[in-house]
Amino acid sequence: MRMAPSEAKKREQLVTSENSGREPDGTTGWTVGEGGRTDPATEAFVAHRNLLFTVAYEMLGSAADAEDVLQETWLRWSGVDLATVRDRRAYLVRITTRQALSRLRTLGRRKESYVGAWLPEPLLTTPDVAEDVELAHSVSMAMMLVLETLAPTERAVFVLREVFDLGYDEIADAVGKSQAAVRQTAHRARAHVAARRPRGAVSPTETRDVLTAFRRALVTGDLQGLLDVLAPDVVLVGDGGGIKRAVLRPVTGAGKVARLMIGGLVKQAAGVSLEPAQVNGYPALILRLDGELDTVLAVRFDDGLITGLYAVRNPEKLSHMARETTLRR
Repeated sequence: MRMAPSEAKKREQLVTSENSGREPDGTTGWTVGEGGRTDPATEAFVAHRNLLFTVAYEMLGSAADAEDVLQETWLRWSGVDLATVRDRRAYLVRITTRQALSRLRTLGRRKESYVGAWLPEPLLTTPDVAEDVELAHSVSMAMMLVLETLAPTERAVFVLREVFDLGYDEIADAVGKSQAAVRQTAHRARAHVAARRPRGAVSPTETRDVLTAFRRALVTGDLQGLLDVLAPDVVLVGDGGGIKRAVLRPVTGAGKVARLMIGGLVKQAAGVSLEPAQVNGYPALILRLDGELDTVLAVRFDDGLITGLYAVRNPEKLSHMARETTLRR
């Protein structure tokens, strides 16, 4: 069924406007109709949009797919009789989760034919994301990769329970399972994640200091300086998506990683700049080549050293680095 032009435009504005806390009309509230009357369905959707985007993104690892999920959520939400909805936030989360689960299974098939390693789509995040330690940890590149190792339903249950603190009854409704099954899934997912999460907490100050030293060593070509901040078993993963050149398989070991990174920068030295940024709630580096965004380099820290480097070069994954994204729990 085709939507009327005004409804189609409204849907597009709701879900594709800048995810920055400002609404499609540039104000802090989106009003429709004559006299500035607020449509209750629109009001509820806009109020929870950043939360819904965060749920979808954590489940999918793709901002583009998360936006598509929000479109589908809006389509279904706009047809709901609000008089029958007791908790609008929970209802919207349930719709979003179901749509994300369906898309997650499709993504799994898509990744099987992906060229090289697949990394989550990086987000340039607002400062308040870093201030929410639990949220920042949950959307960090390292944790997003851990979530990738979970089965779709396990991922949904873990995200809804551990990140958004939903009750088992709400999660059961969202994933279409019994509460007993959800509890078992949550327990299994927690154990799986715990075995793979960062080994030691690193303070924000220590993170910035290590990243500053890492950046300085790269810019100056200081091999020993790099070795001082890289863990012996550090892993470099590159994602070019078959569009940009990147390592096809992970590179392991401080010596190999350091030499590879310095060698790559030396070849492009004249046109390369490295800028610090907040990516997925954590300090990261943005590499520009002749002024154009080329690579987002996210970092994993364990016990004061860099244990993971995630270089996203696929241009199709860099569109959300042009503006800050607001995430919410």
